[in-house]
Amino acid sequence: MALPIIFRSPTLDAPIVAYRRYFQDLAMFWFSRPLWATLLFGALVVKAPAYADTFLLTPADTRLVGTVRYIKSRTEDTLVDLALLHGQGYDEMRSANPDVDAWLPGQGTQITIPSQYLLPDAAREGIIVNLAEMRLFYYPKPGVGIPPSVITYPIGIGRDDWPSPTGATKIVEKIPQPAWRPPASIRAEHAAQGRPLPMLVPPGPDNPLGQYAMRLGISGYLLHGTNKRYGVGMRVSHGCIRLYPADIEALFAQVPNGTRVELIDQPYKAAVQNGRLYVEVHQRYTENGAVQGDFTALLEVVHRTLAEQSNLLAGTPNLALLPAIYARASGMPVALETIGGGRPAADSHRLTQAGGAGAR
Repeated sequence: MALPIIFRSPTLDAPIVAYRRYFQDLAMFWFSRPLWATLLFGALVVKAPAYADTFLLTPADTRLVGTVRYIKSRTEDTLVDLALLHGQGYDEMRSANPDVDAWLPGQGTQITIPSQYLLPDAAREGIIVNLAEMRLFYYPKPGVGIPPSVITYPIGIGRDDWPSPTGATKIVEKIPQPAWRPPASIRAEHAAQGRPLPMLVPPGPDNPLGQYAMRLGISGYLLHGTNKRYGVGMRVSHGCIRLYPADIEALFAQVPNGTRVELIDQPYKAAVQNGRLYVEVHQRYTENGAVQGDFTALLEVVHRTLAEQSNLLAGTPNLALLPAIYARASGMPVALETIGGGRPAADSHRLTQAGGAGAR
């Protein structure tokens, strides 16, 4: 049986970041993955570190997983480096840190790692790709000694003029060391830009598919690695789903042919957890910046959630805070304060951000 997580190998672009991540992962490997620990020790549940991307679903129907963390940046850090280091995508980091210079955060700047998620409102089977948050969620099949769990990875998706598809499909072929045959449309685009492509790009460091690819039942689309890691967490592909090299390696080892894949587009999520209403709003970025969302769609998601889960609430959530959450669009779960709960209802600075803190 393949391991649920394979630690990340030192193949990142920046050598300093690469070896820092490698030795960090090597040191934490045996104790950082709750599902692996469960497989080793049966029913023993080991608390994962905050940046783990594998989560036990306890209870099985929980929607809230992970923990928001906080670190201090160093002079040489960028949000791209920190995204690579902490298993995040670039736009996720940008949404979580809107007031931080992406390329020069500076020494000692507090950086939010948005490593907490409301799971998508979708069947917990196989792979769920939520285009709106640029994340993939994989639900390994539970069994004896294997409790319900979810593994999540950041992804890169299609550009606005080459959007990724939506709908249910499956993995129809797994291809190690894939060769890339650029479609005529992509060859024409590159030729018009003065960057002609060959008919075939063989496996190797110049192959944009990386070292592993999984073909979907939707013609022309793949889940694959990349030789341009900075594109993970951005809308940069021609519709395919890109993962960091180590992430696609781990996923490739676990997912069999025929695995169900559903591609959805859920920029707004809501759920009642621990007696409180949580809301998650994702900002959409294009090459020209952020795009206006749809507040009415957010309200519909929230009201549907309350209609289905109001019996789980410990108090009345302050829905007057929704405009501030919508405007902030942090991409992280936010717990609404309770009316009359002893805490004042105010602007977005008083919204209760779920999660804990830590420092590197």
